[in-house]
Amino acid sequence: MLTPDQARDRVQDAIARARKAGADAADAVISSGESLSVSVRLGAVEDVGRAEHEELGLRVFVGQRSASISATDLAPASLDMLADRAVTMAREAPEDEWAGLAPMERLLKGNVPDLDLDDETLGDPAELKARALEAEDAARAVPGVTNSEGGSAGASRSIWALATSHGFSGAYAATSHGISASVLAGQTGAMERDYAHHSARHVHHLEPAVEVGRRAGERAVARVNPGSVRSGAMPVVFDPRVGAGLIGNLTGAISGSAITRKTSFLLDAMGTQIFAPGIRIVDDPHRPHGLRSRPFDGEGLPVSPLAIVEDGMLETWLLDSASARQLGLEPTGHASRGIGGAPGVAVSNFYMENGHVPVETLIGDIDYGVYVTDLFGQGINLVTGDYSRGAAGFLIERGEITRPVSEITIAGTLQAMLRALTPASDLEFRYGINVPTFRIEGMTVASS
Repeated sequence: MLTPDQARDRVQDAIARARKAGADAADAVISSGESLSVSVRLGAVEDVGRAEHEELGLRVFVGQRSASISATDLAPASLDMLADRAVTMAREAPEDEWAGLAPMERLLKGNVPDLDLDDETLGDPAELKARALEAEDAARAVPGVTNSEGGSAGASRSIWALATSHGFSGAYAATSHGISASVLAGQTGAMERDYAHHSARHVHHLEPAVEVGRRAGERAVARVNPGSVRSGAMPVVFDPRVGAGLIGNLTGAISGSAITRKTSFLLDAMGTQIFAPGIRIVDDPHRPHGLRSRPFDGEGLPVSPLAIVEDGMLETWLLDSASARQLGLEPTGHASRGIGGAPGVAVSNFYMENGHVPVETLIGDIDYGVYVTDLFGQGINLVTGDYSRGAAGFLIERGEITRPVSEITIAGTLQAMLRALTPASDLEFRYGINVPTFRIEGMTVASS
């Protein structure tokens, strides 16, 4: 696998070949990596996998025309051919007045920040097998667990590099380690499934496999013999693992492309109150060993922590250079690149800050409501804000979580849901998007 320095040299070389082929400007990215995984079921190994990849993407500009191309053959002759083809394609592409590289004066200068994302460890199949078995064994040992979908453990290490023809080049390495388990509880014909997983940049930050497995087993057993709920408007409490998805919808609604295309329910919401006062949502790309940390964005701009929502007010869109130019604004450092195509936008470590009440207090005054731990279906319209999802979880009665419920539907509009949201004080950084437990008043709940 390439080193960061080698990857940076490769993308700079690709830029030079593009300019020689006739490009007025260009940028190039390279992704190189390797991964290892082991999956087990019922105490036996089911699969051991190893993968390696190395791919380069090149984007060229000829005037206001552009084209993108990618390749896995990085031999010099192949890169010359790649550059020639990209320039030929760009000359035939339609003009785009908004396309182009990021503003030169905004590029990251100096050294790339070290965010401690790489522990240089991949492990070996024996280590991963032991973790996967330990997780599954712990899950199956929970009383009431009757079958298993398996346990798994994996590790990967990747190199990412970006260079532009107007002065930026940077590269960094990152590792990722994970453990998961999924089991079933209950009898045939009435089984309930649940899972648990944990991921970390550094292997020594992983939760013990026993804890991951035990949590999977306990979650599955708690869901056995679900009932239904009476229909009506009521408080709904979102567990953090599903609440993160709801807040993630916000990122799509405030992306530059959604605003320029006028396809967002928040189109006119900049500078207005979209949450209750006191709520703060932050994007922090500099979080040490964060799951989505990055030292620069997909166009070579510096990144830094940014409040997206402050005291309930929407403070900014998420803008790459093209959408910023179209809106007459400045890019926000949220450009995100894949190997092919133009940049889009993405958040990094995106989170809602803690509220001021414990979970017990948040639930304690609910006479009748639902605690949601699982969501399914795709009933979200980011143009109108309409929201309707299938759900499962637990009934809340007289301030207590009582019995499991399933096959229910929760519905509302995202506009009203965000304004009616109250966060608890139990925030943990476990995922790419993190939220505390939160409560939303007045959602429509019905049995399916």
